[in-house]
Amino acid sequence: MTVPIVTAAGGADWEAALVTAFGTAGHQLRIVRRCVDVVELLAVASAGQCRVALVDADLRRWDADAVDRLLAVDVVAVGVVRRGDSAAEDRLRAMGVGHIVAADADPGVVASVVTVAAQRPPAGPAAPTGRMFGDPSVSAAIPPGEAPPTPLDELPSHGSVIAVWGPTGAPGRTTVAVNLADELSRLGSATLLVDADVYGGTISAALGLLDESPGLAAACRQAGNTRIDAVGLAALSWQLGPRLRVLTGIPMAQRWTELRPAGIAAVLGAGRALADYTVVDCGFGLESDEELSFDTLAPRRNGATLAILDAADVVVVVGAADPIGMQRLVRGLTELRDAQVTTALWIVLNKVRRGVVPGNPAAELTAALERFAGRSPAALLPFDQDSVDAALAAGHLLSEARPSSPLRRSIAELAAALAGVPVATGARRR
Repeated sequence: MTVPIVTAAGGADWEAALVTAFGTAGHQLRIVRRCVDVVELLAVASAGQCRVALVDADLRRWDADAVDRLLAVDVVAVGVVRRGDSAAEDRLRAMGVGHIVAADADPGVVASVVTVAAQRPPAGPAAPTGRMFGDPSVSAAIPPGEAPPTPLDELPSHGSVIAVWGPTGAPGRTTVAVNLADELSRLGSATLLVDADVYGGTISAALGLLDESPGLAAACRQAGNTRIDAVGLAALSWQLGPRLRVLTGIPMAQRWTELRPAGIAAVLGAGRALADYTVVDCGFGLESDEELSFDTLAPRRNGATLAILDAADVVVVVGAADPIGMQRLVRGLTELRDAQVTTALWIVLNKVRRGVVPGNPAAELTAALERFAGRSPAALLPFDQDSVDAALAAGHLLSEARPSSPLRRSIAELAAALAGVPVATGARRR
């Protein structure tokens, strides 16, 4: 059986030698394409023309994201390094390349490694390497007067991901996500808040943090280069409280290309090792028209949101409690179904108030949601604009600005329900 191979050497000498060696009649390995860069390599692999890719360690833009893309189309990468270059070998293994040969190795040795690689089905992206626990230091900024953060060696090994999503129209996704993460941390759970809104994240502004902090974009870059672990993710996060970390989003919407789905998935995996709960504020868009307009390798603006929804253990769907917001919510639930999101949905109606809805708002909204969507709300959050304004003006959380506000109490009850614990009593201030 002939094994089709592609090479991507970036001009290295070993490529020509292997083309000559594997080009003999009857050889079981056949080089079908010599790619000049990563873009061509991924295109050829996506077309199903190869089973194994021989890639030079110094190839430009060769990173963990490219390795994941090859694995997604059932192509195994074999790294080629200069003999004695242990740094390059370590870098390849950190990227998830499981098979490595020396550049000056005999063609017979290379053939045996390629044969073994072709016989083993890809097992998906490699697990993050490096120290996962045991380093209590955190390089993120900690506001003065805070209690020391929880040491990383005391954090859970597998946490849950809660995605906070909602349709267009500003139903209050960020407000719910920020304060939900805060309330989960006040229940004694290590919590990571992630701003993954590709259309304009505002968590950093809402909490008075620097927009210039690297945050999620840097985490995705690190995941693409050499993978990311809990220690690396903690170093990129703000320590907002003893059990609350914040990973800020992109400061400008045009930087959405930095949030690739593969990087997002790796960051969420590190988040599970870092915190009990990873609360992610998502963008509203779910369309995947980029795949129809270009090709499967084209950047997808909504790819990050779809990757988060696929990886989440729970999706908190936030809708505005008014006629327009309810209409958008019902359509949004249909979009989630069309996007094949099978995760458990917790529907939250935000900004519940009299006047915009006749009669008893809670009863009317519940009946409307059951009638048009066949679902019941998990929580109804009261309209409390004064408390939201007070928190926003000071760059604080509701628990700090208005600890006794009705909105804060309702979000605390939602957090307790998600965590499966009794509602906490009293309020704590930083």
